[in-house]
Amino acid sequence: MRKIGVLYAGAFFHFRAFSEGKFAQFIHQIIYLPELTPQDLKDLDILWVPSQLPLNLLDRHQATIRAFAASGGIVVAMGPQPNDLIPNTAWIDRETNFWWWLDSSQSSGLKLDTPDYPLFDYITLADATWHQHGFFKPLNQVTSLISKENEGTIFYLDKTPEFGTWLVTCLDPEYHFGSYFMPATEKFLEGFLPWLAYGEI
Repeated sequence: MRKIGVLYAGAFFHFRAFSEGKFAQFIHQIIYLPELTPQDLKDLDILWVPSQLPLNLLDRHQATIRAFAASGGIVVAMGPQPNDLIPNTAWIDRETNFWWWLDSSQSSGLKLDTPDYPLFDYITLADATWHQHGFFKPLNQVTSLISKENEGTIFYLDKTPEFGTWLVTCLDPEYHFGSYFMPATEKFLEGFLPWLAYGEI
């Protein structure tokens, strides 16, 4: 099993998500972001950067996180990331329709771009469908896993040698699960974390 570390800054929703037994079994280490050092990451295979972390703290520790990826680790970044943490991409904000599924004429607009990717042996498109706050516009070639029609990718894998391996999505499952709403997010984490621990990336 890969050793997964997750950054934590004290939010209640992160505490609930990371403490839930069926998810906690896949987390090797919870790392307090304000005190992050390179030494904290030395034994990890994967660093999970969850959504809703304070941007000022991510900015402060950007070099440490990027160095982890560049030295062979995998960074999993979730949620909108309007700062410069994630290399090789730009974040595009969009107005969020939180309740599109209440209107039968509406669609999520999401589609699988790489349906044979191993992740989709663990989750379905429905498991990754709630709402989006925008999309990413990678600057170089990446593998898009899920995108929104007529916009851009919301979930992609970037293995650009210069930057290391980054698995990036604007989805925010740990926020919603930890806040006790959006049932699809629980299904997502039930499949995503086993794949992260054992699957082919």
